[in-house]
Amino acid sequence: MQNLDLTGIAHIDELLNVEVPFDNEHVYKELKSCHERELSDNKIVPSLQDAIRLCGLKDGMTISFHHHFRNGDFVVNRVMDTIAEMGFKNLVLAPSSLIDIHKPLIEHIKNGVVRRIETSGLRGELAEAISHGLMDVPVVFRSHGGRAAVIETGQLPIDVAFIGAPSCDPLGNANGYSRDNDKGIVCGSMGYAKLDAQYARKVVILTDNIVPFPNVPFGVSESDVDYVVEVDAIGDPNGIMSGATRYTTNPKELMIAQKVADIIDATDYFRNGFSIQMGSGGASLATVRFMKEKMVKKNIKASFALGGITGQIVQLHEEGLIKKILDVQSFDLEAARSLKDNRFHQQISASYYASPNSKGSAVNQLDFVILSALEIDIDFNVNVLTGSDGVIRGAIGGHSDTAAGAAVAIITCPLTRGRIPTIVNRVNTIVTPGKTIDIVVTDQGIAVNPIRTDLMKMMQDADIDLCTIEELRDKAARIVGEGTPIAYTDKVVGVVTYRDGSVIDLIYQVKDDQGSEE
Repeated sequence: MQNLDLTGIAHIDELLNVEVPFDNEHVYKELKSCHERELSDNKIVPSLQDAIRLCGLKDGMTISFHHHFRNGDFVVNRVMDTIAEMGFKNLVLAPSSLIDIHKPLIEHIKNGVVRRIETSGLRGELAEAISHGLMDVPVVFRSHGGRAAVIETGQLPIDVAFIGAPSCDPLGNANGYSRDNDKGIVCGSMGYAKLDAQYARKVVILTDNIVPFPNVPFGVSESDVDYVVEVDAIGDPNGIMSGATRYTTNPKELMIAQKVADIIDATDYFRNGFSIQMGSGGASLATVRFMKEKMVKKNIKASFALGGITGQIVQLHEEGLIKKILDVQSFDLEAARSLKDNRFHQQISASYYASPNSKGSAVNQLDFVILSALEIDIDFNVNVLTGSDGVIRGAIGGHSDTAAGAAVAIITCPLTRGRIPTIVNRVNTIVTPGKTIDIVVTDQGIAVNPIRTDLMKMMQDADIDLCTIEELRDKAARIVGEGTPIAYTDKVVGVVTYRDGSVIDLIYQVKDDQGSEE
């Protein structure tokens, strides 16, 4: 072999006589030299303050969090309190979702620490305050798939991702459970955190459970992690996980669940190898029970279940009725246990789950998705974000992603909730467009979207009684009467985007006491 004299050639691009464009500002991690690696055999830093300084956080940057800890989360509030104490201002907050426990963010918004929020959902007092005009800049709402897409393309560049992890080794391999030292904190899948870790400029893991290297299998890889911070507690186990989600005993929900199972059974899509995603609500969980009976009777097995996973789905899997589970979020301890112990139960990223920009997302392989709704209108548009009073109280989640991807998208809801109709002329906020919704199932009637003539014929052939969506609206109006219109100001407090990035609706500030504007 001929020896080549490479003296004076400093870079491979000089050798090849080409320019190699390289921009690592938001997408690529900074490369570390061998010398730097030799200086430390782990990524653990003494404090959260140290990690923030090492990340080079500056005013106006974008930071992100995941919501796998739900209402037991300590990470968001702890990090934001620390950032505020360090004097940072005008930050963009880009969590996968925010809920009741994040009420302290109200003060950080008032004090100028947080200038803007981009997320999937808001709940609790924070959502109430924002609905009444707390922020100068509207909140941008995205579906899980839409959020993944803008992170992947750099439209939403994350400067620092703060990721809470129930277990992590000294080099940053993190997971939602621990095999070596189970301290009682689990969240199961870290599907939303996986995406942020992959694309953020800097990544900080916060954990109260350092385990020996290597912490495998991992949800977040050390190759995506810059610093590890050990804290006293990352969350409250009781708020993070329930023991096991229970079947409902509500007669109305059981009636809806039985109807959904009958509808699924009546379609041509209910065959060996079908796929499904179900929510964690009462009707969805009860549907699992009725579907199981039909699957056993017909000797039908599902190829996979997708999305947020519950113990009921795990049970069907362990009984051999569902072959594989693709888990972006574990809803209970049974789901987390299965993820830990079962090789055919896989945690997936938000991108794999639902990104419309990826080379293939799992939602596009769904036969059925069963979804809930706050409101549906006569054009089959669905609202899961704002209540009947106009206040933000929900999240887009994967609603619009799965409705777009599934062969049959089924909405379940009672016809009325108290004195509030569920079927209306026009929803307060369009989150999922009606063209992607196929069937609406209520306790007092079933409506098929007229564009799905194939499904109408299947229902008729199975002797399933149908009505029109207008008939459901009229029935609800007869029961509860006409509602009082919501009084809004002219100020936009939320921008609702569809999964392709387009603006699908706007949320306006609710007038205080539905009277005069402040």
